[in-house]
Amino acid sequence: MKEQIREVNRVEMTFDNNPENERIGRVMASAFAAALNPTMEELSDFKTAVSEAVTNAIIHAYPAGRGDILMIFERERDIVRVHIQDWGVGIADIRQSMEPLYTTWKSGERSGMGFTFMEAFTDRVEVKSEPGKGTTVSLTKKMGGVQWNRPVN
Repeated sequence: MKEQIREVNRVEMTFDNNPENERIGRVMASAFAAALNPTMEELSDFKTAVSEAVTNAIIHAYPAGRGDILMIFERERDIVRVHIQDWGVGIADIRQSMEPLYTTWKSGERSGMGFTFMEAFTDRVEVKSEPGKGTTVSLTKKMGGVQWNRPVN
């Protein structure tokens, strides 16, 4: 019997927008990306970017209360990708929201640097959003250069 090689791996998880769940998303991102044998810097950068995206969803998506956040992890060859999706208030002006220091929080509690960090620490950031329907942030990063292949039983 010939072995089949699975070149793409995918994992999904959904959690409440509870602030303590940010660390679960960050740890899951680290564990998922670790199979690519990344450098410590690559892994740290990816975890920081994921942390920023998850934190944005937790803080901004559901200002009136509870809501779900979906994370979809995909890994193929030396590329890891994560999609962070919510069904919250959405972003009215994506371009403006991605400007350094821009924040909708007038209290001064937020720095407005989340998207800037995501862009600095990944190879690609994509944002799709519709007011009243939610937001998806997709982060892509090449890591390690080692292909993850595992026989499928």
